[in-house]
Amino acid sequence: MTALGLPVQVLNQNRITGLRGEDERETYRKAKSTLAIVTAPASSLKLQPIPPSADYQFHLAEGCPAHCQYCYLAGSLQGPPVIRTFANLPSILENLPKYKKAGQVTTFEASCYTDPLGIEHLTGSLAETIRFFGEHEGMHLRWVSKFDQVDGLLDLPHNGNTQPRISINTDFISRRMEGGTASLDARLEAVRKLALPKTAGGGGYNVGLVIAPIMPVPDWEEQYTHLLQKVEQALDFECEISFELISHRFTPGSKAILQEWYPNTQVDFDESNRSLKFNKFGGKKYVYPALTMKALRNFFESELKRRFPDAPILYWT
Repeated sequence: MTALGLPVQVLNQNRITGLRGEDERETYRKAKSTLAIVTAPASSLKLQPIPPSADYQFHLAEGCPAHCQYCYLAGSLQGPPVIRTFANLPSILENLPKYKKAGQVTTFEASCYTDPLGIEHLTGSLAETIRFFGEHEGMHLRWVSKFDQVDGLLDLPHNGNTQPRISINTDFISRRMEGGTASLDARLEAVRKLALPKTAGGGGYNVGLVIAPIMPVPDWEEQYTHLLQKVEQALDFECEISFELISHRFTPGSKAILQEWYPNTQVDFDESNRSLKFNKFGGKKYVYPALTMKALRNFFESELKRRFPDAPILYWT
């Protein structure tokens, strides 16, 4: 870090102080500009299922450098949203084969609490993880990003055991609600590089596109049609691709935090436009009404089947 000219402070313990500002917005700014290199707690080595994304989740880091106004991490992590990258990567990786299911491929998701590509230029953790999975049969790595710095991942010996996914949305949503991330065009260029065969200078990965969060913004059909046209143009060659479709939802807690962080947000948090659902633990979340969800789902399933007939839709939620 010092070689990059960044100020470095060595901590005496695995606890970060001095991030609280006079209000939540100042605290947010301080935390988002702080990268802490810490040891992942022992509890994180006890992996949890993460359906429908993968069999298990594990963490290379917690916190994200992006500034998405609908951030799903809001309320999920304790304290200010500082980015913590884990220094004990060998221990984290060596723990994974314990969860391998005999006689089948076991999938592991590495981007539940972070965007690993967004900090890869500082950590190198994602590349090391891809190499690790490339050496293990029956174990597949999955990760997703809104960033585009994939050049360092193209020559890695992944052996088909990693599926990188890029998260995309309409130009309107990307530009206005996803601060600090790569542009839509840059993300599509990144997924093109990842999917191209190695003989053509690409990574030769089986790739995925996560369309999220899907929102019925004004003229949404026109906007998402334009998005899918751009996807077709970027992936105009034979490749393995899958889609994941995630509609926007929020909890009362995440809404309160996000509106403090982004008081001028353009995300629609009006609960009167939503249906209330409860999870198995009694937690609340607000989703779109059934008719809206049906219209959105029908549109995407129809358009994707027409444009990418061989590409599976892994799930809609």
